[in-house]
Amino acid sequence: MPRTRPNIIITGTPGVGKTTLCESLASTTHLVHLAINRVAKERDCYDGWHDALNSWIVDEDKVLDAIEEEVKLGGYLIDWHACDLFPESWIDLVIVLRCDSTVLYDRLKARNYSEQKLQENMDAEIMEVLLDEAREAFHKDLIIELQSNSSDDMEANTARIETWVEQWTRDRCSEAMRGA
Repeated sequence: MPRTRPNIIITGTPGVGKTTLCESLASTTHLVHLAINRVAKERDCYDGWHDALNSWIVDEDKVLDAIEEEVKLGGYLIDWHACDLFPESWIDLVIVLRCDSTVLYDRLKARNYSEQKLQENMDAEIMEVLLDEAREAFHKDLIIELQSNSSDDMEANTARIETWVEQWTRDRCSEAMRGA
């Protein structure tokens, strides 16, 4: 059965505003905010602890198994710093949030990240690691790169994605009516 609500990945380096954007979109689009870090914690999808980065190691296969049935139904905003683990057949849009390095540095510093974790994330953003990952995993027509440096950016991004969701939904309704 085809989905009647889209699945959207919101990805990007930690600190770019994924969770803030997902929360905003969830309240306006009525899509469900699926924070993968929360799923990993609540459904025991860990594969150990990384001492140097002071963080859990997520078992991506366990995550996929844990969310597969839900996500296949549609209607999710998937909030995670990686996107290449998700099958393209599950996804209708990939948003890669980007942030200027000075803004990102301040955000990560405010989170009290260790120097190693801070540097690793700064390098990932500067080298466009997550954007490249999206481009390798998904068709180019599914990917949108958006800046996320300010509240004005966040408002514009929310509005743009809301419009996309509305159009996606109208298109699917039209297809369903033609097929009926």
